[in-house]
Amino acid sequence: MSIGPPSGGLAAPAVQLRVAGPFDLPLLAALHARCFAEVWDAAAWAGLLAMPGAVAFLAEDPGTGDALGFVALRAVAGEAEIISIGVRPGARRAGIGRRLLAAAIAAVAEGGGARVFLEVAADNWPARALYLASGFVEVGRRPDYYRRGAGAVTALVLARDTAPPPG
Repeated sequence: MSIGPPSGGLAAPAVQLRVAGPFDLPLLAALHARCFAEVWDAAAWAGLLAMPGAVAFLAEDPGTGDALGFVALRAVAGEAEIISIGVRPGARRAGIGRRLLAAAIAAVAEGGGARVFLEVAADNWPARALYLASGFVEVGRRPDYYRRGAGAVTALVLARDTAPPPG
């Protein structure tokens, strides 16, 4: 299964989506650092994007070229996993995460994939709301998966078909 950029209709005029390339590794690392406490450096991004079936999309402000968010996924055997998705602080709650998620799902569908999986920390309520509103349902749990200081938080494993959810 091959994943390419989704074919139109997903990005509003205020956000431009594009496939990230090798020249974007430092940008992806910097953006990831703005979004998460556990940072992936450029080498980690290079390793991820070198995996068969892996791709990342960047959301940018077309007027300034500023990177606003990203989604990274990997597809294999008719299924895909969203490995990471993030929107930088200050750009959140503007629909960018929803557009990135929709682009990832559309790209998987256009590549012949039927199902998309992701993991989310049980305490990440904004992300959980986004995923549930996008048709994802819980299909499993990984106890104590995400480290939080001296403790840990359960990861929820979510999935949805690439066909649009009913309603």
